[in-house]
Amino acid sequence: MLLTVEDLVVYYGPVEAIHGTSFCVEEGEIVSIVGNNGAGKTTILKTISGLLQISNGDIQWQGKSIKGMGAASLVKAGIAHTPEGRMVFPNSTVYDNLLSGAYVRKDKDGIKKDIEMFCERFPILGERRKQRAGLLSGGQQQMLAIARSLMSRPKLLMLDEPSLGLAPVVVAEVYKIIEEIRKDGTSILLVEQNATKALSIADRAYILVTGEITQTGTGKELLEDDSVRQAYLGV
Repeated sequence: MLLTVEDLVVYYGPVEAIHGTSFCVEEGEIVSIVGNNGAGKTTILKTISGLLQISNGDIQWQGKSIKGMGAASLVKAGIAHTPEGRMVFPNSTVYDNLLSGAYVRKDKDGIKKDIEMFCERFPILGERRKQRAGLLSGGQQQMLAIARSLMSRPKLLMLDEPSLGLAPVVVAEVYKIIEEIRKDGTSILLVEQNATKALSIADRAYILVTGEITQTGTGKELLEDDSVRQAYLGV
């Protein structure tokens, strides 16, 4: 198993935000966690990334506990996190944003090759590599944020609300990219309010309600579940 989360409990101050949650990601999978705003999706990703402290339970990476490890060590171990809202460095160039994603690497030639690869894979980034990232559209910034995360050559890419604030045609393009990343061998942990898109590409998925997982199944099974359709798909 690539990632295993066991009975995870996380507090925000005095408030218990995650209540004994368990789930896993196997190599080569796209796993989606779907839930409304405030369900705890971002909290889970931040905890896996080492940005929030585990109050109880454990997180295992390739069979070993990573509880207490710092964010930089987790990136080195192979976990990358594309945060909600993209969070690119707006006053830095596209090129420098990509370069920042490789901060744990020492192979200068490999870093340059990867930047060129992503500039070819995302042509708009290649065309605008010398422009400030803040001048890109929302969809272009999302592509940059994903490419920046991939610069660390992760085994697992965690994506937080990649469709947030994007037009439907751009969302479709971003999701096509996510599927291509999986085909290249990177596992995906995706959290979304956009249940239709997240479930449509998921090998397995979990429904998160106020810090607790209430349902699990394949993406197809949950898309066809009447309670999920009523709660998250509006049908």
